Amino acid sequence: MTETIHLTSRRLRTPRAAAVAGLLFAALLIIVLMLFLSSVPKDPLEQGEWLSVSVGKVIVAINLIPFAGVAFLWFIGVVRDRLGEAEDRLFATVFLGSGLLFLAMLFVAAAVFGAIVVVYAAYPEGLANSPTFALARAFAYVIVNVYAIKMAGVFMMVTSTLGLRTGFIARWIAILGLVLALCLLFGSQLLDWSFAVFPAWVLLISGYILVDNFQLVPPRRAPRT
Repeated sequence: MTETIHLTSRRLRTPRAAAVAGLLFAALLIIVLMLFLSSVPKDPLEQGEWLSVSVGKVIVAINLIPFAGVAFLWFIGVVRDRLGEAEDRLFATVFLGSGLLFLAMLFVAAAVFGAIVVVYAAYPEGLANSPTFALARAFAYVIVNVYAIKMAGVFMMVTSTLGLRTGFIARWIAILGLVLALCLLFGSQLLDWSFAVFPAWVLLISGYILVDNFQLVPPRRAPRT
């Protein structure tokens, strides 16, 4: 009796431990926010006194952002893997697009602050109180607090909607995500710490996925021969 063995290619699956990427992203972004908020004034027209007082914190935050970005890309991959075949093309496009736009604008803002630090190191007396500094500082403020945070809200809204439609996360987490997304979209300017809502929400989803993925599964019995 001959047995025919069919060789089929297996779909590459995301490791269960990849859900840790969301936790890492949330932790890094929260650290970055704390460093920026404790050193750089919120006023976009400030005179740059932090350059001579707490520039070290800003440098640390700038260097952490690329690692947070890589972790966020892994988080996007974890969510898409979680959705699997239930992923809708329309929602998937907005989900992926808003996430990448958020990340791109976060990188641009970090690059602007990095450029400010580099120029200040070369021309410490000429940069502060200059129109160039005011323009760069206002640009970074607007791109983060107006555009990036709105894209974060869109990302949260789409992900939560997918959670309600497919059940890949708990229903209460999806509803909470919708409420928080609306707060970011329409009320982010009223709260100084509104940007921290996004990493906190990612932390919640990543923790849920990680716990759910590592639940003990009873071993399968070997078939009788």
